[in-house]
Amino acid sequence: MKDYELTVLFHPDLEMNPDPAIDKVKGIIESFGGKITKEENEGKKRLAYSISGQDFALYYFLDISLPADAPSKISSTLNIAEEVLRYLLVRVDERRAKFAARRAEQAANEEEKIVAEKGE
Repeated sequence: MKDYELTVLFHPDLEMNPDPAIDKVKGIIESFGGKITKEENEGKKRLAYSISGQDFALYYFLDISLPADAPSKISSTLNIAEEVLRYLLVRVDERRAKFAARRAEQAANEEEKIVAEKGE
């Protein structure tokens, strides 16, 4: 299983009730053996350019783990989904993720030192 990031732009008319469309995408991921590790709903945002005559879209981000054959199957399924304006499925660079985690840990340690010094 490899880690991926999936960004989905949903049709803006789904703003009032995006849950069925989000559940559909989650179901597609899980049906091909994927596991969702993190999800984030960014809400409605203006697009840089019109897509299918739409100037806005609902942004939804997912961090997922997928088996080797799943990305192509998920891509072909999302291509025909009516609710999805665009999507981007990219593999996470493991080295970059480890580096970011190490930087976050160092920042937390430095913050603890500063708080300890002020407390003395």
